[in-house]
Amino acid sequence: MDDFVLLYPVYALLFADHGLSLWQVSSLFVIWSLTSLLLEVPSGAWADAFSRRLLLCAGPLLSGAGFALWILAPSYWAFAAGFVLWGAKGAFASGALEALLYEESVRAGAAETYARTLGRGRAAGTVGVMASMAAAAPVFAAGGYAAVGAASVASCLLGAAVATRFPEHRAAAADAETVRADADAGTGPGPDDSDDPEPGWVGTLRAGFAELRAQPSVRGALLLVPAVVAVWGSLDEYTPYLVREAGVADPAVPLYLMLIWAGAAAGGLLAGRVEERGRAAGTPAGVLAALLAGSAVALAAGGLLGTAVGIALVGVAFGGFQVATVLAEARLQERITGPARATLTSLAGVGTDLGTIAVYGAYGLLGSAAGLGHGAAFAVCALPYLVVAPLLLRGRGRRRA
Repeated sequence: MDDFVLLYPVYALLFADHGLSLWQVSSLFVIWSLTSLLLEVPSGAWADAFSRRLLLCAGPLLSGAGFALWILAPSYWAFAAGFVLWGAKGAFASGALEALLYEESVRAGAAETYARTLGRGRAAGTVGVMASMAAAAPVFAAGGYAAVGAASVASCLLGAAVATRFPEHRAAAADAETVRADADAGTGPGPDDSDDPEPGWVGTLRAGFAELRAQPSVRGALLLVPAVVAVWGSLDEYTPYLVREAGVADPAVPLYLMLIWAGAAAGGLLAGRVEERGRAAGTPAGVLAALLAGSAVALAAGGLLGTAVGIALVGVAFGGFQVATVLAEARLQERITGPARATLTSLAGVGTDLGTIAVYGAYGLLGSAAGLGHGAAFAVCALPYLVVAPLLLRGRGRRRA
């Protein structure tokens, strides 16, 4: 329900139809990311200290209010205010969802299923996106932006209702004991770093930063998440432009976008199996590097082709990036041992937000200043992954040495 938003495939067109330039649209995406950036860590600490489920319930209500504002008063500043609300919703969910899922999996004695469950959840969300794309075309044809906006608000309300059904068993005390045990063993934050865990928001912040300082493996896993997510997570906002550039008529744009997101859904379903095979072979870093490199090549080729086959290749790339995202996020959750799980996961979200801001700015420059088309801009944005993939293999070699 959180992703069954009929505005998704057409809101870029909504902005264009109200006179916004590509640079203005990119500036809206920057506002969106800045909001998430400012709220990521505070909301993660709040989730650790109080209730993760409450934030997951409140988030969709904020995004629903933003979508309503877009339809009722369409203008640049109304769009900006809507992105502020949507960014707050993203910050509320980021960290809280992964931490809740991981700890409840551990509590159920099924920690090894985290990647598979997360991948299936991401696949379900992608199916929601695809369903919204399929529904958006007839709904838009029948009632225009008002109809797809009303349906989007209703979906947000239903998503908030579903979130109330998540189980939540607070385990701060157990996590604190884990941190103390790690400190005694010399593998975690020591007493000089965190002292006794403090209750409340400040205590979780201190515990999170203490673990980050003391654990190099946590730092590495945390930095890997934005390196994997930032670029492809930003490019999905420009896929309607890419499809339109390929000569697709506006009413059919959502149907072509479904092809891209079908790849992402398949990636979510395959993530658990890929993760299990990588562990069995003892080459998780090699699998992740291969995924990033292969997906980058598919993304660049698909963007440059500018045809239906090219759009299908972008879908293949998104599938590979989805698998890589789940693997990177599972890697981070496994390395966190302290009580500030949502806080540290939110710090990874901060890195992702910084990366997406850079991508939005770069994309605006590529389209406006450099004069590149959307296909060429997609190809340029694939290049960072060809840098990250060898670095993963180099880090693996150093660990072996």
